[in-house]
Amino acid sequence: MLSKHIQDALNDQIKNEYFASYTYLSMAAHCESINMQGFAAWLRRQSAEELTHAMRLFDYMIDRDAKVTLQSINKPNAKFKSLIDMFQQVLDNEREVSGMINKLYEQAINENDHATAVELQWFIQEQVEEEKSAKDVLEKLKIAGNSSSALLILDGQLADSGAAQEA
Repeated sequence: MLSKHIQDALNDQIKNEYFASYTYLSMAAHCESINMQGFAAWLRRQSAEELTHAMRLFDYMIDRDAKVTLQSINKPNAKFKSLIDMFQQVLDNEREVSGMINKLYEQAINENDHATAVELQWFIQEQVEEEKSAKDVLEKLKIAGNSSSALLILDGQLADSGAAQEA
């Protein structure tokens, strides 16, 4: 059985995962509005992945007979200065989520909740991948700068990377 402290922390993290999903969906909508469908597709995939993370925590809590309490989600930002600014926010968000997961892991360890610690190890590894993916796109955007041609090529690569993942 989960302690109240861990249960509350996991419920908070479910909310955080849903907010991350909502944020990426807002970013995808912005990219669609500026005809950058590849960026939008990448962000939609990230949004769906965050929902998967939320549901993994949800299911874990159900499996442990914990009380899932869904919380309100804040409205995400809908305005972005540039794609570089947007993807800096993506990287910052992923780093923030990594910090949250690390805190949760420490709480589980401090309470000798080994099952929760093991479950959170998956999230820790996942966050390494998430941060790398966001950093890779951001670095490519910085290289592209204001070059329309480079941005269109990167947009196409991001669209193609999703098609490869789906195959």
